Amino acid sequence: MSETSYRIDALQYANWSEKIFRQMRDGKVDAVHVTISYHENFRETIANIEQWNGHFERYPDLIFQGKTGDDVRLARETNRTAIFYGFQNPSPMEDDIRLIEILHTLGVRFMQLTYNNQSLLATGCYEKNDTGITRMGKEVIEEMNRVGLVVDMSHSAERSTLEAMELSSRPIVITHANPAFWEPALRNKSDSVLKALAQSKGMLGFSLYPHHLKGKGDCTLRSFCEMIAAAADMMGIDHIGLGSDLCQDQPDSVVEWMRVGRWTKKIDYGEGSAKHAGFPPMPAWFNDNRDFGNIEQGLIDVGFKPEDTAKIMGNNWLRFFDENFGTL
Repeated sequence: MSETSYRIDALQYANWSEKIFRQMRDGKVDAVHVTISYHENFRETIANIEQWNGHFERYPDLIFQGKTGDDVRLARETNRTAIFYGFQNPSPMEDDIRLIEILHTLGVRFMQLTYNNQSLLATGCYEKNDTGITRMGKEVIEEMNRVGLVVDMSHSAERSTLEAMELSSRPIVITHANPAFWEPALRNKSDSVLKALAQSKGMLGFSLYPHHLKGKGDCTLRSFCEMIAAAADMMGIDHIGLGSDLCQDQPDSVVEWMRVGRWTKKIDYGEGSAKHAGFPPMPAWFNDNRDFGNIEQGLIDVGFKPEDTAKIMGNNWLRFFDENFGTL
């Protein structure tokens, strides 16, 4: 790999606009994995892809659709940002395993097996009982491995996550979460999960979503970067990156859509957020894509070498893209 330092964010769900795309360029962000579906079915997901096609047509000087690691390199060469599609729920494949290949052909590169709840495939982290990967889940993982659709367990419960690693012939990812040893949020991951993820050559993307941070919006940059250093000691420098979970310019009603979808008529607060399901304030040092440089400097300030800082900022994700987005 080139010694170039890339910037890759492994998860965002912003209220997309020209302003945000220009901020990506101002922040020198080479690639972003964007959520194009939470609870949408297949047809609704196609409508979301149509909307992204419109963004690509209107802002070709800023963004384009990415499908391979080489598209990240192209983004750097042409001063643009490559956009990679992903799902936070398996709902777009409905109950039809044959849609997985079609979705991959359309450019989808990540799919979570669960979003907090029990799904047809696995158990979410909000469920009391974790029954692990289902019969259908085993078949879906195999098919995802075949076509190059990456298994994401960011919102999944512990047993299901560990079983997914065992069943998958390719490394899995947790695109947006933090270690529970630093902040015991419901969705942050145990030492057992983090160690197994590294042993299986998977990737963890550190989240900037305030509910996942120590001190929430008051979290300091130094605390965040010291947490990354501790995780690097546990997992190794080659298995970590960033997955900000940035939800920029979204109204609070979007949090309700994320958590509630269509499965309940009540508000699912979760994650210790008491009686408010809105967005908490971001830490002062990370508000949008222009602030990735703050993290890069913070990593250097806590002792990371330049080459290791580059791995965390994006080079590890680029290697993962190269190795895992193609068919077997």
